[in-house]
Amino acid sequence: MPLLPKLLSFILVVACIITSQYAGAAEGARLATFRCDITPPKGQPLAGNDLLQTVEQPLLAKGVVLDANGRRYVICALDWCVVCNDSYHKLRGAIAEAAGVSFSRVAVQTVHQHTAPAIDIDPAPKPAGKNDDKSPPDFDAKVYDALVGRIAAAVRESLDRFQPFDRVGAGQAKVDRVASCRRMKDAEGKIRTRWSYVADLSVRNLPEGKIDPYLKTVTFARGEKPLVRMHYYATHPQTKYRDGRASSDIPGDAREELERKEGVFQVYFTGCAGDVTLGKYNEQTKENRAALAGRLLAGMEAASANTKFAPLGVLRWRTHLFSPLWKKDADADGKQIEHRPIELTSLQIGDIYMLHLPGEPLVDFQLYARRLRPDSFVAVAGYGDDGTGYICPKEAFSEGGYEPSASLLEPESEELLKKAVAELLGVE
Repeated sequence: MPLLPKLLSFILVVACIITSQYAGAAEGARLATFRCDITPPKGQPLAGNDLLQTVEQPLLAKGVVLDANGRRYVICALDWCVVCNDSYHKLRGAIAEAAGVSFSRVAVQTVHQHTAPAIDIDPAPKPAGKNDDKSPPDFDAKVYDALVGRIAAAVRESLDRFQPFDRVGAGQAKVDRVASCRRMKDAEGKIRTRWSYVADLSVRNLPEGKIDPYLKTVTFARGEKPLVRMHYYATHPQTKYRDGRASSDIPGDAREELERKEGVFQVYFTGCAGDVTLGKYNEQTKENRAALAGRLLAGMEAASANTKFAPLGVLRWRTHLFSPLWKKDADADGKQIEHRPIELTSLQIGDIYMLHLPGEPLVDFQLYARRLRPDSFVAVAGYGDDGTGYICPKEAFSEGGYEPSASLLEPESEELLKKAVAELLGVE
């Protein structure tokens, strides 16, 4: 995406800051939750290049505003597939303005189910004659602005509903038969791609492969009363798509069912799932979807039941400017495209770390984050600004397969993201 002149001043200010953090004992802590419908109108394009025809479930924006030590932070999850580049920047800025905070104190992630829009609106008009009748239409910029306004309004209205909290809890549980590795090797060592659904049983029935089997849950509470639960689990979350439906799929099924059962506000984040899908266990039937959602719900309930609470400790909000190495690309006039740095964030409360990463990182990065702090509770959300596309370990490029071929980044970006993860976790 071309670098816009109006953003140059922003970059000049922040380019001198590699990592920053705000820290202090979490005094006077309070929170507010927000929720709004972000389903686009019918006729808008979805991630599978189909057009929205019917709404199976409303797509939601759900999040929490945290206020402590005289500082405020926003963490938000969207039932969209992706939001990229200038579109992401616009949304994050609107949320920041609504909450009365700086851009740096806002984290926005998407759930990434494909029965939802993938939004990357180029503010520059297309050159005459560049439209291709075979290409799907672009997401309407005015529609997007209206949805951004709706999210900002929900955040703004939530500020009248702050309530105190004094404890934070962490729990985890294994999820049974939901996630499976997408990058599987056959007997000759060749990568076989196990998509979210694969009819070839010789591929579907390969071993589960490398995943992170744990669902992590962070709970904010006042005394014995839980106020918000935030769940983190790594898998592509779609059972079926390219059929004109808007749906939050199994994360929405499980999340909203648990909210109904507990009466506690629930937020769901997809972790580093670039190479993790439902492919081994997905049969694309209504009965199978219900079974998958039920297993995900069971993991959420078990993690909630396993939660150990502690009084609020030191609260730290860290930021890091991530500047990956991009593959060579050029705009329509042959000029090399410039990319702005991507600001990443993390929240630490005591020994609990919530990490917000960009793009579609492969699961290696989530496992790496856990290894860096083996004695702490580390919950990882991917799918922030997805302008990067897939973020792969260097070795994936020599192995081949879909993800490295589709990635917009050079192999050396692995070390840059690992450096970012270490600094966001406060590891020297």
